Amino acid sequence: MSLPFPGDPFAPRRRPTFEVKIGDVGVGGSNPLRVQSMTTTDTQDVAATADQAERLARAGCEIVRITAPSLKEAESLAAIRRELDRRGVRVPLVADIHFTPNAALLAAEHVEKVRINPGNYADKKRFEVREYGDAEYREELERVAERFRPLVRRCRELGRAMRIGTNHGSLSDRILNRYGDTPAGMVESALEFLEVCEDEAFRDVVFSMKSSNAQVAIQAYRLLAARLAERRPGEPSYPFHLGVTEAGDGEDGRVKSAIGIGALLEDGIGDTLRVSLTEDPVKEVPVARALAARYEARFAKPAPRASVTVSAPFTSDPFSYARRSTRSLGRGPFALGGESPVRVELDLGPLPVDPPAAARDLAASLAAAREIACEGLLYEAPSGADGARVEALRAALVASGIEAPLALCAPLEEGPPAGPASRFVARIAESRPTDAALAPFARAAKQRGAALEWSFGLPLAELREALRSALAAADAAGVTEIVVSSEAGLPVHGVRLLAACLAEQGRGDVPIALRHRSDPFLAPETALLHAATDLGAPLCDGIGDLVSLGGFGAPGRTLGIAYRILQGARLRTSWTEFISCPSCGRTLFDLEETTARIKARTAHLRGLKIAVMGCIVNGPGEMADADFGYVGSGVGKVNLYVGKSCVVRNVAEAEAPERLVALIRERGAWIEPPEGAGA
Repeated sequence: MSLPFPGDPFAPRRRPTFEVKIGDVGVGGSNPLRVQSMTTTDTQDVAATADQAERLARAGCEIVRITAPSLKEAESLAAIRRELDRRGVRVPLVADIHFTPNAALLAAEHVEKVRINPGNYADKKRFEVREYGDAEYREELERVAERFRPLVRRCRELGRAMRIGTNHGSLSDRILNRYGDTPAGMVESALEFLEVCEDEAFRDVVFSMKSSNAQVAIQAYRLLAARLAERRPGEPSYPFHLGVTEAGDGEDGRVKSAIGIGALLEDGIGDTLRVSLTEDPVKEVPVARALAARYEARFAKPAPRASVTVSAPFTSDPFSYARRSTRSLGRGPFALGGESPVRVELDLGPLPVDPPAAARDLAASLAAAREIACEGLLYEAPSGADGARVEALRAALVASGIEAPLALCAPLEEGPPAGPASRFVARIAESRPTDAALAPFARAAKQRGAALEWSFGLPLAELREALRSALAAADAAGVTEIVVSSEAGLPVHGVRLLAACLAEQGRGDVPIALRHRSDPFLAPETALLHAATDLGAPLCDGIGDLVSLGGFGAPGRTLGIAYRILQGARLRTSWTEFISCPSCGRTLFDLEETTARIKARTAHLRGLKIAVMGCIVNGPGEMADADFGYVGSGVGKVNLYVGKSCVVRNVAEAEAPERLVALIRERGAWIEPPEGAGA
């Protein structure tokens, strides 16, 4: 039997959880979303680690994680706790444990929470292919459980919390051989350890399901929520810690994090979060705060009494990715839907007063974004606008070398725009649009050979019937090229409901456009996070044939953000993708500086995935779909990978970036950077 979606796909409802106390900080239950980060200092350097933990706490970090890879680091936790107490910093500490159960037992004496990774707590990862019979598998489980049980008992005795933190990149060979490198394997790995906790009557557990792939993270968290609900129907469950690991830095890291974390918060899933950036950890805190604030405000409002009920699902499977199957509209390089990639459209606001000047400025801005193509232009053109100005604009665009199709939008009540366009967009804000209001848009699209987009900005409870009326009006006019979109206050829930209603009405092949215009009153970073969530979350569910973005300044910059969202959702790759970890006390080189050096040499290698990892804990695993990897192997030493295979060992750190470039050349994946782009 398939599992139901863990929540309400059409309304914001927070997943019910019970509270887990981490020192004085409550996670889950009625508590707000908690923000976490992790120190990047050497744990044995007590002063430096305490300094960074204090800086994090002063920045608003509510829980601080510190790595304890061996007994020496675990011993240092006591001194760090004492130093923070001396300074009056009462932030709870979490010991991060991999491979070393004895360090976990010692760490539990000094911190409020212990994080263990079920993929390597009692297993060594060798990437071995091995068949396990049922009896042999049970024996392995019993062996792992007996190594884990002492920590569970000690945490229960001391009143410590625990995070069972599964990482996509460090699943045990046992799990990989039975379940594969899948969200199902991640969930099973965590539940095996939960069985031991519950057997010992220990419930102070928080879960995480992290991956560098936002799609995988979303699917794994959802699946775990569904599996836990299946175990105890109707009861509050364990809290979740959210994160997208190895997200990288800059806008890419923020976009990828917002897609994965934001999509889950849209589902009401998540009680605490960390944004993992390859930057100073203090910079993670305001990003996480901005993400949390949006959903704190949303969850503070009364939940809808009843959800919209639709007989069809919004996606074929919420626990795996499959792009929604739609018909193809148009021909050539700008065809929309069908087998075409998700297209990118610029929302440029009102029709320009001076079309030639506007076209020249647009062409100059787009020329600076040479790696990516503008595939559509949208202008607001109310019916009173001069059709001659539309003609002049189209001619000016062509004269400036811009061939992207032109779409014109207007409110439904004003009637269709004057002048020619490839698509007319009717913005429907009326609760019950009448045939008299809908018909002029449909007739105009038919007469002028344009596609027709119905864009719904009304309450979700009224969307189904408005959609039915709009589709009927298009059918009556003989319009076959139809697109729909939602501009409701809950954009993710709106497009989900559109997809479900289209399927329910037998029109599941109608393409869906995803629209977002930046709120000018938001801080730029917050606006970026909102755009990444509103567009990226539906894309990860397979919904969306076009993304339309506006309001981020210069058109070239706005276009770049749209493509970064598509890349973060793993749908279109326009630049090199860097999978880089946020650093921690296990990292034996300056990860931020090293990542910048590697980017400077390889950022032009479009479509290539390069992993830059501080240590071996998640490195080889998170590089599962990376083409090349750079992994710290010791003090001043680096191993280089091709896929999962280590091909060069113990390269001096100073030489490693150039040796990586040489390896890329040897494997035939190097291209020379364009002139003026650097060496």
